[in-house]
Amino acid sequence: MAKPYDQIPDRRAIVRRRALEDALATLVEDLPTGGEPPRPAVLSLLRDALAAGRAEIRRRFEEPGPLRNDGDQVLAATSFLMDQLIRVIFDFADQRIYPAANPSAAERLGVVATGGYGRGELAPLSDIDLLFLRPYKQTPRGEQIVEFMLYLLWDLGLKVGHATRTVEESLRYAERDQTIRTALLEARYVWGDRELFDEMVKGFAQKFLTGDGRDFVEAKLAERDQRHQRMGDSRYVVEPNVKEGKGGLRDLHLLFWIAEYLYRVHEPSELVAKGVLTKEEARHFERAERFFTTVRCHIHYLTGRADDRLSFELQREIAARLGYQDRPGSRGVERFTKHYYLHAKIVGDLTRIFIAALEDSRRRKPKLAALWQTLRPRELEGFRLDGERLAVVSSDAFTKDPVAILRLFHVAQENDLDIHPATLRLITQNIRLVDRLRTDAEANRLFMQMMTSKHDPETTLRRLNEAGVFGRFVPDFGRVVAQTQHDMYHTYTVDEHTIRAIGILSRIENGTLKEDHPLSAQVVHKILSRPVLYLAVLLHDIAKGRGGDHSVLGADVAMQLGPRLGLSAAETETVSWLVRYHLAMSGTAFQRDLMDPKTIDTFAALVQSPERLRLLLVLTVCDIRAVGPNVWNGWKAALLRQLYYATEQVLSGGTLSGGRAERIKQIQAEVAKRLTSWTEAEREEHFARGYAPYWLSFDPDTLARQAELVRRAERERQPLAIEHRIDGERSVTEVTIYTLDTHGLFARLAGAMAISGANIVDAKIFTLANGMALDTFWIQDLEGKPFDGPQRLARLAARVEIALSNRLDIQRELESQRPSWPKRDRVFTVEPRVLIDNNASDTFTVIEVNGRDRPGFLHVVTRALTRMSLQVASAHITTYGERAVDVFYVKDLFGLKVVNQDKLKQVADTVEKSIRDFDARFEPVAKAAE
Repeated sequence: MAKPYDQIPDRRAIVRRRALEDALATLVEDLPTGGEPPRPAVLSLLRDALAAGRAEIRRRFEEPGPLRNDGDQVLAATSFLMDQLIRVIFDFADQRIYPAANPSAAERLGVVATGGYGRGELAPLSDIDLLFLRPYKQTPRGEQIVEFMLYLLWDLGLKVGHATRTVEESLRYAERDQTIRTALLEARYVWGDRELFDEMVKGFAQKFLTGDGRDFVEAKLAERDQRHQRMGDSRYVVEPNVKEGKGGLRDLHLLFWIAEYLYRVHEPSELVAKGVLTKEEARHFERAERFFTTVRCHIHYLTGRADDRLSFELQREIAARLGYQDRPGSRGVERFTKHYYLHAKIVGDLTRIFIAALEDSRRRKPKLAALWQTLRPRELEGFRLDGERLAVVSSDAFTKDPVAILRLFHVAQENDLDIHPATLRLITQNIRLVDRLRTDAEANRLFMQMMTSKHDPETTLRRLNEAGVFGRFVPDFGRVVAQTQHDMYHTYTVDEHTIRAIGILSRIENGTLKEDHPLSAQVVHKILSRPVLYLAVLLHDIAKGRGGDHSVLGADVAMQLGPRLGLSAAETETVSWLVRYHLAMSGTAFQRDLMDPKTIDTFAALVQSPERLRLLLVLTVCDIRAVGPNVWNGWKAALLRQLYYATEQVLSGGTLSGGRAERIKQIQAEVAKRLTSWTEAEREEHFARGYAPYWLSFDPDTLARQAELVRRAERERQPLAIEHRIDGERSVTEVTIYTLDTHGLFARLAGAMAISGANIVDAKIFTLANGMALDTFWIQDLEGKPFDGPQRLARLAARVEIALSNRLDIQRELESQRPSWPKRDRVFTVEPRVLIDNNASDTFTVIEVNGRDRPGFLHVVTRALTRMSLQVASAHITTYGERAVDVFYVKDLFGLKVVNQDKLKQVADTVEKSIRDFDARFEPVAKAAE
């Protein structure tokens, strides 16, 4: 909690109250009676004192020295600074501006601090909460003093929450409003009439601090739950709110409010003597508060405002200020955020411990004896039922039988019970016993049963993790607890992501997510070994944060852990394979041309069996879905389904590459059935326009729609024809463009779409025999939804037309839009990288381009490819947060693969340079906008 003022070093260097009072006094010395001093001069003195005090506090916090990164000192010193300024202003108003020779009893006025200011924990730029205490009625002079003080404080740029009440009113409002009651609980005398403050404190204690406090506790816990829901109800969000988020400062404050209310304590250490916390738990409390407080102070200083969100922009800077440096295989910012989440987890542990102690103390109260008598313990598989929660029979239950630790969670899961906080506390105190269980066959059996149970394994695994059992029982999992990845793609810590993925698997299996994942819900019941699938989901990210390829390292972990958990050698090998290649299906589906037979043949050769294909599909879906909200969409689902069915066909003995001419003939026959208003001659003319790859790249319905577009454009002699179709099932808008094929066409189209706010996720580019281009783009808005709306689509069509007529300066338009791009995108640096693969396709050179995603990225890359005289046949666009991975199937101007090594190197160098130049042009504009 806050440091006493006498522990603030050299307080006079922060503010000299006497000197400030003297300076203000000189302003009124020569004024006539009743004359007011010049307000600008008063403000100037106070503003200078405030600025100097804040600067001194910040200097101590940021510069090398004993107070560096000491957030507690900042809060105490800032409270001290505000106290001194408010005292000066009060005395100035009371004695100089509105003096009274003989003030009456009715003119008494006291100034009281409430909220964080009342605790003496005022963050650098937080609001100031004041209560002006007056006698039974307010006098005009009292009103004038309050008004004078408030206007001065506001003019100083301070945000002031205030109320003017009598003692009686304060207590009456506190009875009705728990927020006001909490504020009075933390009230602190600042200046003015001390007797009024003492009267309020005495009345508050007599009125509220004599009962069992049940109403207050229940109200504060309900308030906490609502706040958690509002903030996302997870400690593991990537940009946590240090104050209001789950496991943050407000949760610690809530615990202490309850402690103050029930136990009349003023420091966490006092709870040790009350038997509520152990010495170690009290140290955890103080350490967590100190960490969060320090982080919050850095946020305020860096942002220049009362902001409590630990945003991406701030995480790297604060990590460096706190001394977290990059190490081989471990980034400093990720270690910093890991420590943040570990502290948030400790707050959760302390909450459970505190509530357990609270219930025990309530149970001992005679007036509650009747209530607890109705909840007499009942036996359940060696444990006792305490209400609707499971508890141990004795305090030595775990030392007598360590396996009981896992059995406790298993029984709770099977009977849909919660675990008593006191029992969870006992586990924490005996956590080292879990180490013995790793080689215990019964313990390993219980763990696998819980993980593969059809009774909500996600909740049970989360309980195991929160209790610290999971990480001790599976040490490799313990290494990823609170492990973060500093990017915009991964929303949760690795352990939270993994537990969520298992929850998604369970819901797919029980049919809850059947509408979202119909194919997975169907094939999951064909899988031969459920333990293999569940263990693969558990281990797919187990080796993150170690340096190196986490898939390869994780496969080794699987080989060690499988036998221990009861899997056979064959099952263990399958788990290891799944972990090793858990990114293969998404990589193929999202970054390769699924209409190219070589893509499917290569993927089928990797998978080798229908069982592995089923396992990999479900694992891939669970992994992507658990990354975070808005990552999964219909487009990704459609690509995975397409890959699954094509691979299943090959694995079942079929073929995609043979009988090409026959397949084209069949497809054209299907298209002909759909062109009912066409003459035979028209159909044959159209079939002659498309080369073989075109007919193999779309389904008959799409080919028929495109045929109608082409015929209409030819009949009406349109130089440009555009058609769109919203595909809600796949969450995309399909845009087809028919126009004269020209050099750099794709780049211009990509640019027009970028400045229209459309995000291209896939594209197929074809030149017909008549020299016309028939290009199809699948686009989304920036939220991953179909690009729709009549106005947006009309603007897109207009910009495409202008771009193709060379009347649109795409570079300039992108430059003008850059200041409005999200600022947090600028936090991340993605090194441009170009990978060229001539084995992925029999007829195309495949170029994979990695870089920082931003509007115009695809335009920049395709312009570079155009300058290298390459023809793009298809583009497959994937984004992982801030990282774009764009894959292009290209040929040279002669329609051949690019095989010359010098040419390939030149292509890679040119594309990389174009991205670097784009980034360099972007940065100055971004910094100027900030």
